[in-house]
Amino acid sequence: MAEFALFVLLTEGPLVKKLPQIKHIVCVASGKGGVGKSTIAVNLAVALRQLGCTVGLLDADIYGPSVPLMMGIAPGTRPEVREQRLLVPIEAHGVECISMGVLVDAKAAMVWRAPMVISAFNQILTDTAWSELDFLIVDMPPGTGDIQLSLAQSVEVTGAVIVTTPQDVALADARKGIEMFQKVGVPILGIVENMAIHVCSQCGHSEAIFGSEGGSRLAAEYGGEVIGRLPLDIQIREKTDSGVPVVASITDSAVARAYAELAEKVGSAAAHVAALRAEAPKISISDD
Repeated sequence: MAEFALFVLLTEGPLVKKLPQIKHIVCVASGKGGVGKSTIAVNLAVALRQLGCTVGLLDADIYGPSVPLMMGIAPGTRPEVREQRLLVPIEAHGVECISMGVLVDAKAAMVWRAPMVISAFNQILTDTAWSELDFLIVDMPPGTGDIQLSLAQSVEVTGAVIVTTPQDVALADARKGIEMFQKVGVPILGIVENMAIHVCSQCGHSEAIFGSEGGSRLAAEYGGEVIGRLPLDIQIREKTDSGVPVVASITDSAVARAYAELAEKVGSAAAHVAALRAEAPKISISDD
């Protein structure tokens, strides 16, 4: 009964679509940190751009923003301010980017309570001068907290991509992420199993360091699909740290091809959700 009451509280009232110029808003989320969520978000955004889509990337991790470093945005770069309040996103690799990391000093610790964090996130979300975008990729903070709920209540989210490793401890937290999105009515576009395999660069031996088929078991449990499997690869780490995502720097590699396939599947899943919503009957309630 308590769970049902919480569901009603989270979903009651009309949804305010504050970003009509954006066709699809896609969350890249994880139940816990350290599974490569931000790396997936950055490469997915660039891969979608390479497919010809117009793309924005919103770093929603107020406490630990990493998009500026991963996208190669020079330290100290600040967005222009238009009409005294709108932030002009910074373009990197053809993607419009905004992050708390370009609004404060790189070493600044955001020692804020939840209300301030929510306020800052909502302002970044709605007071950014986004162009007409096919996709806004939102790199969510790990977990199932205030920002996730705030986003779901503020705009129409097309769906979420859940990132996990095959490890049981990561899968346990990924389940919580899926449950949270289901409660607030956000479709799950698919599961990405990151660090699925490691291939030794010296001898070619492959090993499932974090276990195997964890993503498949999770997808089967919720009737979903594994839409991507990414390796534990030193090139991904090196290129990410240098600010040049692997899809933009080693375009002919197996890793880049895997990200391209992921982008295609996310695009197809988003289009499917949009079609279902367009076909859904509209129910109105009057006092008559």
